[in-house]
Amino acid sequence: MATGTRILLIEDNENLASGVRSALTLEGYQVEVAGDGAAGLARARALRPAAIILDLTLPGLDGFDVLRAIRREELCPSVMILTARASEAEKLRGFRCGADDYVTKPFSILELAARLEVLVRRVPRNGEKSSALAAAVARFGNVEIQPDERAVRRGGEPVALRPMEYELLLALAEAKGAVLTRAQLLQMVWGMEPDIVTRTVDIHVAELRRKLEDDPAQPRHILTVRRVGYRLVP
Repeated sequence: MATGTRILLIEDNENLASGVRSALTLEGYQVEVAGDGAAGLARARALRPAAIILDLTLPGLDGFDVLRAIRREELCPSVMILTARASEAEKLRGFRCGADDYVTKPFSILELAARLEVLVRRVPRNGEKSSALAAAVARFGNVEIQPDERAVRRGGEPVALRPMEYELLLALAEAKGAVLTRAQLLQMVWGMEPDIVTRTVDIHVAELRRKLEDDPAQPRHILTVRRVGYRLVP
């Protein structure tokens, strides 16, 4: 499935870059490597890859600056951060700058490849449940989800959601009020195995609340079910 898919890896550690490149090449990807931020941005402009794997600590141009430029110029649909910066504040900053996934070092190359596959194949999301909702507009509060347009509006105004935020919101809407566990959401939206320990779901839920709830600290619609997961209510 990955055959011929072009990936850009922006990583200054030559040994790590070589290992990732070799592993992903075996998976069928065409992998190009850039060793600093400026070179990575230039290659992104030239290649327009299907996905970018981006380190944050880069010589010259900082990884966050590279990410913002990628999003501003719409150079690539999917960006995965690959970094040793593991704090929740850094992860939240990465997602708010436009990252679709955030993987911390050290990492499993098998997990990296699996998560990359999800990014390059996610739109449109496969599965019958998406088509079941595609003909209808889902509503909660003053928010409308229009699956046929992949659009979300709040009070009639468009809301800019990152692709994985949209996929998470759609999964919750399709559940029609039922509780979805974090493990279920990881599998449905990110294609991750349920035994992977990550705060990805929680961080994306926090972003959805920030963008869609009147009071993100006391949400009325995107609710936490303690020790279980999340549900969406009208």
